Amino acid sequence: MDAALLLALGLLAQIKSDKQQAGGVIYSIQGPGVDEEPQGVFSIDKFTGRVFLNALLDREKTDRFRLRAFALDLGGATLEEPTDLEIVVVDQNDNRPVFRQEVFTGQVLEGAVPGTLVTRAEATDADDPETDNAALRYSILEQGGPQLFSIDALSGDIRTVQVGLDREVVAVYNLTLQVADMSGDGLTATASAVITLQDVNDNAPEFTGEEFFLEAAEAVSGVDVGRLEVEDRDLPGSPNWAARFTILEGDPQGHFAIRTDPRTNEGVLSVVKPLDYESCERYTLNVAVQNEAPLQAAAPRAERGQARVSVQVRDVNEPPVFRENPLRASLAEGAAPGTPVATFSARDPDTHQPQRLSYSKDYDPEDWLHVDGATGQVQTQRVLSPASPFLKGGWYRAVILAQDDASPPSTATGTLSIEVLEVNDHAPELSPPWGSLCSTPDQGSGLLLGATDEDLPPHGAPFHFQLSPRVPELARNWSLSPVNVSHARLQLRHQVQEGLYRLSLLLRDSGQPPQQREQPLNVTVCRCGQDGTCLPGAAALRAGGAGISLGALVIVLASVILLLLLALLVALLARSRQQSWDKGLLHGLQDDLRDNILNYDEQGGGEEDQDAYDMDQLRHPEELAALSAPLGRPLMRRDAPFGRARPQAPRALPTSPTDIADFILDGLEAADSDPSVPPYDTALIYDYEGDGSVAGTLSSILSSLGDEDQDYSCLQDWGPRFARLADLYGPP
Repeated sequence: MDAALLLALGLLAQIKSDKQQAGGVIYSIQGPGVDEEPQGVFSIDKFTGRVFLNALLDREKTDRFRLRAFALDLGGATLEEPTDLEIVVVDQNDNRPVFRQEVFTGQVLEGAVPGTLVTRAEATDADDPETDNAALRYSILEQGGPQLFSIDALSGDIRTVQVGLDREVVAVYNLTLQVADMSGDGLTATASAVITLQDVNDNAPEFTGEEFFLEAAEAVSGVDVGRLEVEDRDLPGSPNWAARFTILEGDPQGHFAIRTDPRTNEGVLSVVKPLDYESCERYTLNVAVQNEAPLQAAAPRAERGQARVSVQVRDVNEPPVFRENPLRASLAEGAAPGTPVATFSARDPDTHQPQRLSYSKDYDPEDWLHVDGATGQVQTQRVLSPASPFLKGGWYRAVILAQDDASPPSTATGTLSIEVLEVNDHAPELSPPWGSLCSTPDQGSGLLLGATDEDLPPHGAPFHFQLSPRVPELARNWSLSPVNVSHARLQLRHQVQEGLYRLSLLLRDSGQPPQQREQPLNVTVCRCGQDGTCLPGAAALRAGGAGISLGALVIVLASVILLLLLALLVALLARSRQQSWDKGLLHGLQDDLRDNILNYDEQGGGEEDQDAYDMDQLRHPEELAALSAPLGRPLMRRDAPFGRARPQAPRALPTSPTDIADFILDGLEAADSDPSVPPYDTALIYDYEGDGSVAGTLSSILSSLGDEDQDYSCLQDWGPRFARLADLYGPP
């Protein structure tokens, strides 16, 4: 079976079988474009075998179709083996080339040599690459200036073609690119290329002027004086633009420093060390500037790479300066008031402005010091306690002020540190001043003695222990040997009797000068066991040689205290019983009106009463027995007739409860008749209030000669407390 391609419209080929006469063969095709996607593109006349094209073909989608053709007889039997039919789609230039990017970017250093690759432009064409339909060529349509760049027509590489690239002149170049197929004669497309020139340090920084004039105040630091302006044509913010300043000369003491302002690229001149107008009134600095990045070798040198900076120092009132700060001094502890400590003086640095200085305290927590306001001399004004919380590590800190008399004044602060030196003013003491040891020297290890000293080193240990030289006989029985710097051991030289011994020891410290003290030591000598300790109850309690033993003294003191307690208890019980007996006795005397009168204490005399009466005669009648005769001139009542009363004989105290009532009545009668013993008409004592009272007197002597002239009817209106009196004195 043969297949022929026909160029007729719609007719692609014809299949023909030689196994059967014409009209007896049925043809069919299968494959892509027929019964497979894309379906319906091809069809065949089943009787003639002609293959037709039913739709437009696109080579860019399918460049060829592979079909199979079949020949059958009218009965459907296969006449021949299937035949392959391949249809090739011939390319047409129906696609324009396309750039891969609309905008191509590239960078190149300014001043780059010709031929330096900048970037590459790329394009594609959907047509058959084996034909001219996809043969692409590149070109530059426009550069916007001199022909500084070129493009390779085949590869699309963009390169520099000549020198003269200067970022400071033109920083960015915009190129218009074109690509065309058919080797440059076919369809075309365009794109853009943006080329940026990279900065190089081809411009040195320069000062805007040859000289700068600035002013700075003295005695201050850390302040800005002024700015030094520079200009640089390189890219702002880059190391090629950033300036770096250096002071070449004019500042040997290092008073100034220059830093760069990163925003403006200016040099900021500042004072880092205080200036002194009196030492130097003006500074002339030579300052240079350069970039952080090194300058290109071919770059021209700056004309104003250096500048002269004149700084005028302004005179101000400076604070005084202490000659030594902090000032350290030492003083012995316990120094008396008025002891000189130090002279904390200052000087005024303003030599052009002579001023007077004054001194005062700013911090003295213990108010220990006194500062002379004119000279700055410091001395103590009281004794500092060694236990002061402000005395730390033996040092006391105070703050002194020095002030000038300018307007406004300036003040300086100085620290005075005083070391309080330890003084050896305490002798060591035994601790404890008693102990015990065995009566036999070869038993036990002896008595370990210790000592303490309130002084601090070096006025304390080592301590020296010694038997008192005043009692040389102690050395016959006792011996002392050092153990360490603070302890010694007391031992017997030979066996002695048991008991309490009182020794006298001399203790001396190591201070300068040393302090010593003779102290008693009570030693109990006892019988010891095998372990060298005193047996229970073995210590002698008898007194002998050294006196009564410590245990005996304790027992005696305890006995005395116990007896005193018992005596106090007996006295308290007796007093309690006496009070109870007195209350029971007086309770039965209800018929006496004086039993119902309450004692509200003394009221005191009036304004005219200058002589107080002695109340003890009625309150303590038992004391009358001890008085055999009145002492001195008896007191006279002013409301009684003048005269002297007869001396009263001492009355005997009642011996039984039944005699108490008679004793009281006799006392009242004696009071009524004795002008020197008020009151005289009642047991309730109000004392004499003097003459001239507008309220009158309560005395019945001046008001009437007897009770029958008195009107006591008002007692019935005074309540239940006066009911008994109303019954006795009121009308029937």
